[in-house]
Amino acid sequence: MSVKMSTSSPEAVKKLLENMQADLRSLSMECKKKFPPVKEAAESGIVKIKTIAARNTDILAALKENSSEVVQPFLMGCGTKEPKITLLCLAAIQRLMSHEVVSEPAAGNIINMLWQLMENGLEELKLLQTVLVLLTTNTVVHDEVLSKAIVLCFRLHFTKDNITNNTAAATVRQVVTVVFERMVAEDEKFKGLTEEPPAVQGNSNRRSVSTLRPSAKDAYMLFQDLCQLVNADAPYWLVGMTEMTRTFGLELLESVLNDFPEVFLQHQEFSFLLKERVCPLVIKLFSPNIKFRQGCSSSASSPAPVEKPYFPICMRLLRVVSVLIKHFYSLLVTECEIFLSLLVKFLDGEKPQWLRAVAVESVHRLCVQPHLLRSFCQSYDMKQHSTKVFRDIVNALGSFIQSLFILPSAGNTSSTSTPAGGSVSGSQGSAQGGPGAAAAGGGLITQAAFEYRGTWIPLMNVSVQGSAKATYLEMLDKVEPPSIPEGYAMSVAFSALLDLVRGMTSMIERELSKQEQEAALRKEAELVSPPQRDSCPQEPMAHEVWEEMVNACWCGLLAALSLLLDASTDETATENILKAELSMASLCGRLGLVTPRDAFITAICKASLPPHYALTILSSNAANLSNKVYSIQGQSVQMVSPSSESHQQVVAVGQPLTTQPQGTVVLTAKNIQCMRTLLNLAHCHGAYLGTSWQLVLATLQHLVWILGLKPAVGGVLKPGRAVEGPSTVLTTAVMTDLPVISNILSRLFESSQYLDDVSLHHLINALCSLSMEAMEMAYGNNKEPSLFAVAKLLETGLVNMDRIKILWRPLTAHLLEVCQHPNARMREWGAEAITSLIKAGLSFKHEPPLSQNQRLQLLLLNPLKELSNVLHADIRQKQLECVLQILQNQGDSLGPGWPLVLGVIGAIRNDQGESLIRTAFQCLQLVVTDFLPTMPCMCLQIVVDVAGSFGLQNQELNISLTSIGLLWNISDYFFQRGEAITEELEREEAVLLKQAQDKGEPLNRPFHPAPPFDCLWLCLYAKLGELCVDPRPAVRKSAGQTMFSTIAAHGTLLQPPTWNIVVWKVLFHLLDCVRKSSTTADKEKIESGGGNILIHHSRDTAEKQWAETWVLTLAGVARIFNTRRYLLQQLGDFFKAWEVLLDHIQSAALSKNNEVSLAALKSFQEILQLVTPIKDTDKPDALTMDVPPVLMESLQGSGLGRPLVRSDSLAERLAQRYGAQPSLPPPGEELDDSALWWSAWNTWYRIGTECTRPPSGGTDKLVFVPSQPFLTALIQIFPALYQHIAGGFSMEDLKKLGVILHGAVSVPISSDSSPFILPSYTEAVLTSLQEVVLTALDVLQKAICVGSENLQVMYPAIFEQLLLFVEFSCKPPQYGKMETKHVANAKYNQAEWVALNYVPFAERSLEVVVDVYHKTACHKAVINEKVLQNIIKTLRIPLGLKYACPAESTWNLAVSSLLKVLSIGLPVARQQTSSGKFDTMWPELANTFEDFLFTKSTPPDNLSIQEFQRNEAVDVEVVQLISTEILPFANFIPKEFVGRIMSMLNKGSIHSQSSSFTEAEMDMRMREEFSKVCFETLLQFSFSNKVSTPQEGYISRMALSVLLQRAQDVLRRYVEDERLGGRCPLPRQQVTEIIFVLKAISTLMDSLKKTQPENVDGNVWAQVIALYPTLVECITCSSPEVSSALKDALGPFKDFMQPPVSKVQNGES
Repeated sequence: MSVKMSTSSPEAVKKLLENMQADLRSLSMECKKKFPPVKEAAESGIVKIKTIAARNTDILAALKENSSEVVQPFLMGCGTKEPKITLLCLAAIQRLMSHEVVSEPAAGNIINMLWQLMENGLEELKLLQTVLVLLTTNTVVHDEVLSKAIVLCFRLHFTKDNITNNTAAATVRQVVTVVFERMVAEDEKFKGLTEEPPAVQGNSNRRSVSTLRPSAKDAYMLFQDLCQLVNADAPYWLVGMTEMTRTFGLELLESVLNDFPEVFLQHQEFSFLLKERVCPLVIKLFSPNIKFRQGCSSSASSPAPVEKPYFPICMRLLRVVSVLIKHFYSLLVTECEIFLSLLVKFLDGEKPQWLRAVAVESVHRLCVQPHLLRSFCQSYDMKQHSTKVFRDIVNALGSFIQSLFILPSAGNTSSTSTPAGGSVSGSQGSAQGGPGAAAAGGGLITQAAFEYRGTWIPLMNVSVQGSAKATYLEMLDKVEPPSIPEGYAMSVAFSALLDLVRGMTSMIERELSKQEQEAALRKEAELVSPPQRDSCPQEPMAHEVWEEMVNACWCGLLAALSLLLDASTDETATENILKAELSMASLCGRLGLVTPRDAFITAICKASLPPHYALTILSSNAANLSNKVYSIQGQSVQMVSPSSESHQQVVAVGQPLTTQPQGTVVLTAKNIQCMRTLLNLAHCHGAYLGTSWQLVLATLQHLVWILGLKPAVGGVLKPGRAVEGPSTVLTTAVMTDLPVISNILSRLFESSQYLDDVSLHHLINALCSLSMEAMEMAYGNNKEPSLFAVAKLLETGLVNMDRIKILWRPLTAHLLEVCQHPNARMREWGAEAITSLIKAGLSFKHEPPLSQNQRLQLLLLNPLKELSNVLHADIRQKQLECVLQILQNQGDSLGPGWPLVLGVIGAIRNDQGESLIRTAFQCLQLVVTDFLPTMPCMCLQIVVDVAGSFGLQNQELNISLTSIGLLWNISDYFFQRGEAITEELEREEAVLLKQAQDKGEPLNRPFHPAPPFDCLWLCLYAKLGELCVDPRPAVRKSAGQTMFSTIAAHGTLLQPPTWNIVVWKVLFHLLDCVRKSSTTADKEKIESGGGNILIHHSRDTAEKQWAETWVLTLAGVARIFNTRRYLLQQLGDFFKAWEVLLDHIQSAALSKNNEVSLAALKSFQEILQLVTPIKDTDKPDALTMDVPPVLMESLQGSGLGRPLVRSDSLAERLAQRYGAQPSLPPPGEELDDSALWWSAWNTWYRIGTECTRPPSGGTDKLVFVPSQPFLTALIQIFPALYQHIAGGFSMEDLKKLGVILHGAVSVPISSDSSPFILPSYTEAVLTSLQEVVLTALDVLQKAICVGSENLQVMYPAIFEQLLLFVEFSCKPPQYGKMETKHVANAKYNQAEWVALNYVPFAERSLEVVVDVYHKTACHKAVINEKVLQNIIKTLRIPLGLKYACPAESTWNLAVSSLLKVLSIGLPVARQQTSSGKFDTMWPELANTFEDFLFTKSTPPDNLSIQEFQRNEAVDVEVVQLISTEILPFANFIPKEFVGRIMSMLNKGSIHSQSSSFTEAEMDMRMREEFSKVCFETLLQFSFSNKVSTPQEGYISRMALSVLLQRAQDVLRRYVEDERLGGRCPLPRQQVTEIIFVLKAISTLMDSLKKTQPENVDGNVWAQVIALYPTLVECITCSSPEVSSALKDALGPFKDFMQPPVSKVQNGES
C-alpha cells in the first residue's frame, strides 16, 4: 500500500517522467554510433512521454495504456546484445515495472525479449531479477507468458555458472510462491461471492481446469507439471523445459504443500492432484528404501542390491511426507497410514544409520503435534481392523531406543572408536561432582550420556523442547549420506519421546480442565434452570480417545523411559525422563486408568530405591507388568530390567528397612532425584493417586529410612543419626539436600488439605497399612522401627483439622494400636502423634466451635481416654503430658469433656511408677487450682474421687500429702460457691431423676436420699475417711487434720439429716477402723525409713504411728461433738452417739499407749466443755467459736418474730431452700443434758478405776503403769465434769472419787522418766498430778461450802481423804506388790519404778486440812465425825517420828499445823465438853504432845547449833500453847488430861538433870530454853490461884521441892570438884549442868516474884533461901560462863534482903 502511495504521488510521477527521459537520453547517446534505429526510437520515446505528460491528468494510466510503445526503445536496446546498453535498458524496464505501468502485451514482449537474452546467455542474473520484478509487482502476466517466465528461470537454474544456478533456484522458488500467492489473493477477493458448483472431477487431462479462475489455473498447471517433472514425465504447461532434478522438484513440492495447504484443502481440483499424483509419487519413490536391508556387518560384502536408497531423495521424501501428514492428514487418511507404517519401518535396525536418523527426525516432527497424534489414534487405533498406528509409533521409538543399546550401532564406526576412557571419565567426572572433575578425568569434559550394560551413548542437545528442529532433514545440499555422530539418533528419539509425552499430556489435561469447567458451569446452570436434554455427545467420545491414547502408548513409553532412566547419567536428562513419567502417571490418574498409573509410579519408585532393593509392594506390581507382552509389528518389546552396575555418583549409604539384613545400601544422586520426583508427584497430583498412595508412601518410607531422616515435632522428618548398625553416611551434596527433601515431604502432607475426601481416605489408608507393616517388622527385634507412616499420619491429620471428623476414627484407631506396640520408639511416636492430634484438634477453630459441637469434642477426646488402657508407662506419660497441655490451653472450654479428662488423670495405679503419678498429679493440681469453676458441677464428685485416689497411691508420699491439701482446696471451693453449685446440681439431678423414672430404675447415686450438694460433701468426707486409715502415718495425719478442719469450717452447709450420715457413716466408722488398726498394729521397731530419714523414737513402731492417728481422730470427733452440739442434739439418736463416743474415749484412755490414753482424756475434757444452750436466743453461743464470721450471723437464728440479721448468708439460704430453720434449739426449751453427764461420769469412773488398779500379778512381768501426765489429765477432768453432775453427786460418788484419787497418787513412775517429772529431791515441790488431786478435792470442798446443808455431810469424807494423803509423808502408799525404790537411791538407768517424793504432797494436803478445818471446825458433821481427833491422830505420826521423818519439814509443818488446828479446835472442843463428842480426843492429844516433846528419835549428828536452837524454839511454842490454850481452862478439860500435861511439863523442866548422867546423856545437848519454859509454865500453873484441884497443886509443889533439892546437890558437887581440880578445868558436861541449874534458880526467882505471896508454900521459901550460901560458895569458880550465870542467879536475892513485914517466923519454919 505504501509503495502504491509513494509511486503514484505527483512528486513520484514527476520523478518517473524525468528518469524515463533521462534513461531514453542515455540510451540515444549510447546507441548514437552503433545502433541508430535504437537512438531514433529513444528520441521518439522522449517526445511520446512528453506528449503523454502534457495531455493526460492521470499520467500513470496513460503511460500504462501506451506502455508497449514506451517500452519499445528499451526492448530494442536489449536486442543490441551490448552489455552496457542491455543493463541500462533492463534497469529502465524494471523502473517501469515497479511503477506498474506495464500492460499485458508489453509484459509479453518483455518476456520474449528476456527469453532471447537467456538463450544467448546474457546478463543472466539481471534477467532473473527482471522476471522477478515483473511477476511480483503486478498480476498482468498469466498463462503461457507466465509459464514462459517460469521456464526461463528453470533454464537458468541449470546453467554452468554456480551463482546463476543458485540465484535461479531461489528465483524459481519465489516465483512458485508468487503464483500460489496470487491464487490465495484471488480467492480472498472472491470469497464473499457465491461459489460456482465445483467441477466434476475428470481424468488427469490438464484441460479439466476450466472451472478455475485465472490465478488458480496457473497454480494448478504449475503444480501438476511439478509432479510430472518429479515423476520424470514431460510437463504439460511448462513448455520448453530442458532438464529437471528430482531433488529440486521435491523441494518445490514440499514448499508449496507446506506454504499453501489451504489451496489444496479448499479446492477439489488440488485435493485431487494431491491424492492422485503426489501420494502415489511419494510411495513409488520410497520403494528402494523399503526394499533395502542393511547387512549385518558395516561393509557391504553381499552383492549390491538393485537400487540403494538415495539420501537426498529419501530425505526430501520424508520431508514431503511430514508435510503431507501435517497438513493433509484429514484428506489422506489411508495414504497417511501407509506413510506412517513406512516411517516406522525406517526405524528398523537393518536400515542404514542415516535413514534411521532422518526417520527418527520425521517421527520427532510428528511427536511435537499432539493433535495430530490424537487424530492418528482416532483414525487408526480406535478403528477395528486398522493398524494401531499410534501405538506402533510409540513402540517403534521404544524399540529403536532399545536397539541402540542392545545392538552396537551398526555401520557407524564412531561408536567403536570411542576412546577407552570415555565412559570412565564420564562416570568419574560425575562421581566427583561437577566440572571441577574435568582435570582429573584427563581433560575430558563430562558429557551427558546414557550408559547401559557397557554401551555408552552420548546425549546431544538436538532441539528445543516442543519443536522438532531436524538436522539431517535440513541437509538439502548433501548428496552423499552424512556420517551420523554417535548418540544423535538416540538424542532425537529421546526428545521425540519427551515431546510426545509432554504434548499429549498437556493437550489432554487442557481439554480435561476445560471440560471440568464446563461441567461446573452446567451444574450451576442446572441449579438455576433444569437441564435440556441435548447434551453434547462429543464428550464421552473425547474421553474414550484420551483413554485409548494412553492405553496405546503407555507400555511402550514406560519401557523406553524406564530404560532411559536407568541408563541416564545426566541430571537434566534424568529430570526430563522423570517429568515424563510423572506427567503420564498423573494423566492416567486423572483418566482413572489404574494399571498404567501404578506402572509409571512403580517405575519412579523403583528408580528411587537402590537397585534390587527388596520391596514387595513394588516387585508384585512389576511382575504384573512384565507379564504384559506387547509387540510392534510382530517383534515383541521386552521390559528391560535395570542394569546393576551403576556409574552414578553415590551420595548416601544407609540401612535398608527390610526384614532380612542386607548390610548397607547405597543411594545415588539419581535415586535422590527420583525421590524428589516422587515427592513432586504426590504433592501435585495426590488427588489422582488413589490406591497408588501405597506404592508412593512405601517407597518414600524406605528412602527416608535409608537417608536417616527421623520424625521431629509435628511429624516433620528431620535428619537424625541412625541409632544402630553402621551409621548412615551422607555426602555433603546430599546433606544440603536433606532439609529440602524434608521440607518437601512436609509440604506433601500439608497439601493433603487440598485433596477431596475420597483421596484423603486413600492417603490415610495407605499410611495405615504402611504403618501396620512397619509394626510387624518391628515385632520381635530391637531394630529401630520406621516411624515414617506414623509421623505422616500425624502431619496429615494436623493439616486436615477442618474436616477431621471424616478421618478421625481410622486415624486414631490405628495410632492407638501403634501405642501398644512393644517397641518403645514406635510406641513413643504413636503416642506423640495421637496426643499432638488431640491437642491440635482441640485448639483448632472449628466451625461451629467445639463449645457448640459437643459430639466432636468428645470424639476428639476419646482417644485420650483409650490411651489409659495401654499398659506402657511411657505412653501414659505422654498421655498425661498431653492432658496437662490441654488443660493449660483449653481448660476453660472443656465442658462435657471433663469426665473424660478427669478419668484419664484418675486412671493411675500404684504399679505405674512415680514419674507417671507425678505428671498425673500436676494435671490434677492444675484442675483444682484453675478449673473448678469452669467445669460442670457433676464433675466435681469425679474431681474428689480422683484427688482421693492420688492420696491413696503409695508410690510418692508427697503427692499423697499434697492431694489431701487439694481436697481441702476443693472443699473450700464448694463452700465459696455453695449456692451456685447447689442450683446446678439440682437441675442436673432433676434431669437424671426423670431419666431414671422413665427407665423405671432407682437413681443410682452415692448417699442418695441426701440432697445432691450434701452428697458432694459426703463423697469428700468419705474420701478423706479412707485416707485417714492409709497405711502411711503422714497421710493419715494430714487427712485427719483436713477432714476435721473441713467439717469444722464448712459443716454448717449440710442439712441436718445429712449430719446423721456424717456422724455414723463417716466419723464413727473412721473411729472403729482406727481403733481396730491401732490395737492390731505391729510393735516391731521400724528401722529408719528409706535412705537417711531418721524416725523419732516416739514413732518407731507401727503401733506408735497408729497411736498418733488414733489421737488425731478421736480429738477431731470430740471437737465436732463439742462445736456442733446443737445440730447433733436435734438428731434423734444423739444420746446413742454420745455413748458411742464415750466408749471410744474409754477404750482409747485404757489403751496401753500413753499418747493415746492421754489424748483420749483431752478429748474427754473437750466434750465436757459443752455449754448448755442459753435460753435467750439472741446471744450467740459457743457454737460459733469455730465458725467463720460470715456464718456468725446466720447462726443467730430468727428468734420470735425477729427479722434475720443477714438473710443472704449461705447457711441461711441453704436452710431456706430446704425449708428448715437454722439448727438452733427452739427458744425456751432447755435441753435435758443430765443423762449425758452421768454417762460421762460413769465413763470417767470406769477409766479411773481401770487405770489406777494396781497390777495383780508378780513383779517379774512387765507391767503397764499409767503415766503421770495421763493420771493428771484424768483427775483434771473431774472438776469440769463435777460442774455438770454436782446436783446429784452423792456420798457414794465421793467415795468412788476418793478411791480413784488415792489410786492415782499411789502410782509410781518409771525411773527413766522421773528426771522429767520429779523435782530434784531437795526441792519440796508437788508434781502436777498431786496438785490436780488437791484441786479436785478443793473444787468439791468449795462446792460443799456454798452448797446446801445436806452437802456438808461430805466434809468428814474430804478430811479423811486429805489425812490419808498427809500420812504419805511418813509412809508412802504401796502400788500393788511393786517394789519401789526411794527416789534418792534410784539409779536412773535401770527400768525400775520410783516412788514419788510424797512429802510435799502430804504437806500441802496438811495445809489444806488446816485451811478447811479453819472454815469448818464448827460444822455439825465435822464435830460429829470427830474430825479434830482424826487430824490429831494423823499428825501424831510425823510428830512422833520427828527426826525420823523422811523430811524434816514434815514434823515442822505438822507442829505448826497442830498448833493452828488446836487454836481453832480447842475452843470448839471445850464448848462441846458436855456432849462428849470430844472425849476421845483428849487422850490422843496428850499422846501426841508426849510423842513429840519427848521423841525417841535422836537428832542427826550434823545438826548445827542454830538448827538445834530453832527446833528447841518449836518445842517451846508447843509448851506455850499448853500454857495459853489448855492450862488456863483446866476446869473444862478432863482431869486426867491435865494431870498428864503437868507431868509432861515436870518431865520437861527437869529432863536434862537426870540424876544418872551417862556419857550419852551428857553428849545430848540440853534443851535449856525448853526446860526453862517448861519450868516457868509449871511454876506459873503451880502458883496460879486458879488451881482447881489440890491434887494438881500438890504435883507442882512436890516437883518444886525436888527441883530445889537437886539444884543444891549440883552446886555443892561443883564447888567440891572445882576445889579438887585445882588449875584443871572441869568437863564440859559438868559446866553445862551447873549453868542450867543456875538458870533454873533465876527462873524460879522470877516466878516467885510475880506470884501472889499467898500462893507460895512457906516450905518453898525456906528451900530457896537455903540455896544462897551454896551459891556464894561458887563465886570462886574459874569458868566465866558459870560466873555469868551465877550473877543472874544471885541478883534476884536482893528482893529477900529486907526483912519481911509480918510473921517472919512463918518464913523460917
